Amino acid sequence: MLKIAYQGVPGAYSHIACRQIFPNQEYIPCDTFEIAMEMVKNGSVDKAVIPVENSNAGRVTDVHFLLPKANLHIVAEHFLRVEHQLLAMHGAKLGDITSAASHPQALAQCSEFLKAHSIKPISRIDTAKSCEKIALEQDKTKAAIASKLAAEIYDLDILASNIENADNNTTRFLVMQANEEIPEDDGGKFITSIMFVTKHIPAALYKVLGGFATNGINILKLESYLLNGKFFSAQFYIEVEQHAQSKALQYALSELKFFSEEYHILGCYKAHPYRDKKAR
Repeated sequence: MLKIAYQGVPGAYSHIACRQIFPNQEYIPCDTFEIAMEMVKNGSVDKAVIPVENSNAGRVTDVHFLLPKANLHIVAEHFLRVEHQLLAMHGAKLGDITSAASHPQALAQCSEFLKAHSIKPISRIDTAKSCEKIALEQDKTKAAIASKLAAEIYDLDILASNIENADNNTTRFLVMQANEEIPEDDGGKFITSIMFVTKHIPAALYKVLGGFATNGINILKLESYLLNGKFFSAQFYIEVEQHAQSKALQYALSELKFFSEEYHILGCYKAHPYRDKKAR
């Protein structure tokens, strides 16, 4: 049986993603993303399932800063349709609720509902963790925003279902493990994730991106982060639609290497079927 680490407590969306990707395995809750990654690194668990971005609330803070430090490999991606429920103790009514606690991402994804019902958002470290507090306090004026699974686990009532702002609310997760695992190129669609730091010279990033363009490689994502608090040095995270061992990507990486101080291939993995579904 595999041991799969995730950030949060039972009932969190990361827990649901683990169950979908790896059914009937052992799921290990962790207080932080860093702890989940460290458990993989030291061999306490086999893999970690980490959220990286949401279709409506954007990227998950801090995760990309941890990726190069963790020294782990991305081996898969997963897309989870997120359906938020307003949860409260038994006997509470929607009109009773004055505040709702949840993770900041969940609160942002349900902002319209909260505003329409004059409910004050309260930030917590995790969606399901908010449910624990509601169950303990037994206050009919307080609610949590979390999953249906969390409602079952913490024995709470669902006062309102699917309260997210958009009906396409989806979170993308990455599966990470200690050893590199590059799948065979079977002609399907693959994604390669790369971290790099450009040289501090004019047009360095332009030259790096030109290497992908001239070799016909589609860039799916490009994000930048300040490096070590320096405003003149940036770290970039890029995802390209190409197998890591293809000749085209090898040529592009030669260009990237020339104009970068350093780079790391974080993983090569099959594109999730969700991508094709949304493209149609």
